[in-house]
Order: sequence, then structure tokens, then C-alpha cells
Amino acid sequence: MTQTQGMSEFTHKLISMLDRIEYRRIDNPEDMEDVARLRRKAYQASDILPVKGDLLIDDLDFDPQAYVFGVYYDEQLISTVRIHHVTPAHRVSSSGTIFPDAINPMLDAGMSLIDPVRLAADPQILNELPAIPYLTLRIATMASDYFDVDRCLSLIKPQHAAFYRRVFRSDQIVAPTPNCDAYKIDLTLLATHVRSVRDKIYKRFPFFQSQPFERRMMFAPPEELNLMPLTILPTARQYLQAA
Repeated sequence: MTQTQGMSEFTHKLISMLDRIEYRRIDNPEDMEDVARLRRKAYQASDILPVKGDLLIDDLDFDPQAYVFGVYYDEQLISTVRIHHVTPAHRVSSSGTIFPDAINPMLDAGMSLIDPVRLAADPQILNELPAIPYLTLRIATMASDYFDVDRCLSLIKPQHAAFYRRVFRSDQIVAPTPNCDAYKIDLTLLATHVRSVRDKIYKRFPFFQSQPFERRMMFAPPEELNLMPLTILPTARQYLQAA
């Protein structure tokens, strides 16, 4: 039996959906405005807009170790996420701003982290394609591999914790805390021990896997790529075929 023959129906469905997905690193004002509109639409539907102002684009979007991505399905923007690569020498991240007492000891111990935040999906399309979180958080798994980090964080609403425990084998490191940040919502912080659970995650959810050249196009500095790709096609199917 081949690896693809042994996959679940859910995995086959996700890989088929990836054939219609494009990722785009957001690096121009027009695309950033589209991301801001999507964030507003998603946060408004979830009733988590900030108490004051919009704050749907902030200074952290432009941090040199932050990567804002749009996820396009049949060329339509359906979701977005911002990835922070956090190191002892570069400590800028959303989770570190909100829960510094949890993040700083890890960095003081020499750990490196991926902090995926600002996850937002078009609420109407999410109803039609409930797999959007998997398609979007695949970017976090690629970042964890590309930067070879110790932990991948999940700064989330407490009611979403079960999903992250089940899919990413995450452990809670900050208990649910009320009225966090400008959004005044309850948040909790989880962390995945990347190196110890990576193989188990990929075995159960092989659509998270990727080829090295896809990860390079997603996260390499522009000067290493010569020309930034407009869009990046997922390589999970190619990885499985090669395997």
C-alpha cells in the first residue's frame, strides 16, 4: 500500500483543496489593504473588534521578522495569517507583548519560536469551506520547519484550545486570561514542542508537509530569491508522491 492509498478521506479532501490554493507573501499596499479588510470582516463577525480604533494594520505587520500571508482559493482571498520568527536576539511578537512572563523565559533559555497570529478567514467562505484553518495554519508548520524552531505558539481564544491540542499536540502554557490586549477578549497561550511531535503530526495530517523549495519561497529574504514570487503553490502532493 502506498502512502497516498493509506490516507483518510479527510486528508484526500484537504490535498485536493490544496491544488486550488495559492499562498502570497503580502509585500505591497494594495494586498495589505485587502488583508486589513478581511481582518475587519472576520473580527466583526466574531465580535472581537478592538475597543478603540481599527488596529487592523499595526506596526508589527512591518517588523523585519514578521511575514504576512494571504491564502487564495481559486484566486480569491479567503484567509490570512501573520507569522513571527522570534529569537533571543529578536523578541518582537504578539504573544510576547501580551504574555511576556511566559515568552521571555523561553527566549532567555535560548529557544526560538514561531508565533502565528492575526489569523482571519472570510466568515461566509468559512461556512462553505470549514477546512480553511488547516489550509492557513499549514503556513505555521512550514515556518517551524524552515526556521527550525523549538516551539510553535498558539495565541487563541480558550474555546479553540481543543483544536490545537488535537491537531498540533499543543500544551497550555498560560491559563485563560480575561480582557487581553486592545480586543478585550479572553486569551490563552499554547505551545507545540516542534521537534518532538513533528513526525506524529505529519503522519496524521500529511497535507501539512512541504518541499524545501516551497518553504524557501515563503520565507527566504528577497535578496536570496532574486525575484519575489507573486504566488506560491503548495507542494504537499509532490512531497507525498516523492515519498
